[in-house]
Amino acid sequence: MGLAVVDHPLAGSLLTALRDRTTPPPLFRLIAKRLALVLCIEATRTLPATSVEVETPLASTTGTRLEPLVVVPILRAGLGMLEAVTELFPEVTVGYLGLERDHATFEPSMYYSKLPPLEGRSALLLDPMLATGGSASAACEALEKAGATHVTLLSVLAAPEGIARLEKAHPELDIVTASVDERLDSHAYIVPGLGDFGDRLFGT
Repeated sequence: MGLAVVDHPLAGSLLTALRDRTTPPPLFRLIAKRLALVLCIEATRTLPATSVEVETPLASTTGTRLEPLVVVPILRAGLGMLEAVTELFPEVTVGYLGLERDHATFEPSMYYSKLPPLEGRSALLLDPMLATGGSASAACEALEKAGATHVTLLSVLAAPEGIARLEKAHPELDIVTASVDERLDSHAYIVPGLGDFGDRLFGT
């Protein structure tokens, strides 16, 4: 499994603003989108590309082109990262997975799945908070069953417990995150974290 922690002053500054409990939802959404853009750029390092010949106004040259992508946000928090990806890749195909965590067992259950054709394609999975890893693991399993050849998970924050779970269950997965935080608390929230990403994103 590949783990990339984006060590960049811009990512650090954006993450600090997201952690700040006084950041209001409209600003939180804007900052989340900007940080997702940084994470998405980093994630493209591991995505397959092909060589192509193009004609410039002066000559022929060889360039590279990323192969077709599928992006899949985990509802609802993953929606805060989606626009950044679609702006970078306007031609991207979008799928959706709805996963709900049981507050007693912390295990996920899937209540919605709408995936485009994935056979032979790479997928970007958007899950802002990699906590226990339960939701991300279930989502990875769904994408792999649908035929995705490679899955890259983009998370704003990750906990060591979630990373360990994914490393065991999905060793081929790549993870791109802005920070690996200290731990999970007794309610499976990331510490120091930033609170409930979905609640802060939508003001609920």
